[in-house]
Amino acid sequence: MNLRRLFLYLLIGSVGLSALIGIGVILFGNFGEIEIRVLLTTLTVTVTSIFGLACGAFLETGRGRYLPIAGIVLSIVSALMCFLIIWNVLDDSEVFTKAFVTAIILAASCSHLSLLSLAQLDKRFSWTRLAAIVCIVLLDLILLYILWFEPYGDSDVVYRMLGVLGILVASITVLTPILHKLSSVGSNLEKIDAEIAELKGKLSELETQRARLVEQKSTGIE
Repeated sequence: MNLRRLFLYLLIGSVGLSALIGIGVILFGNFGEIEIRVLLTTLTVTVTSIFGLACGAFLETGRGRYLPIAGIVLSIVSALMCFLIIWNVLDDSEVFTKAFVTAIILAASCSHLSLLSLAQLDKRFSWTRLAAIVCIVLLDLILLYILWFEPYGDSDVVYRMLGVLGILVASITVLTPILHKLSSVGSNLEKIDAEIAELKGKLSELETQRARLVEQKSTGIE
């Protein structure tokens, strides 16, 4: 079973279980602490499955290994940490909570980049992939800086940078499928042009052979 199919089954199962819990709460009106924890657990599995699907799909293309593998590992680690928080296995710890949020941010970024990397872009559009990597890395650094160091004096500048990078990442994310479509059209045109050139070469060769045969026939050479 490949990774993408595994995460797809987990996604279907977690969504189905969440739906059953929601229906049970509506019908019977009993939404206690256990039900909340079970619902949060299934939601965690759902998010982890979505991250894993993006990373697994990119991993199967064979165009990258480290990024999707890191995304899958970070998704699983953050899910396990979330389970510990949901079920109160560990005492409240600020460091553990920050580590958990860090794992989520990095897992989401790896999944996001894996999803963007699925697009096959022409060389004229390849700069957008590099721009996405730079913007997402800078965005992660700022978020982790805010999370761990809690800036106050320079918060205005930090949050302005955060907003600008967020807009850039969103814009690149929206444009990537469009550029992928344009690239596929250009690639198809190049393939058609290559096939036409190949056929013209074969036609020219056949015409040369025909002319030679006609010449041989006219001179009486068999």
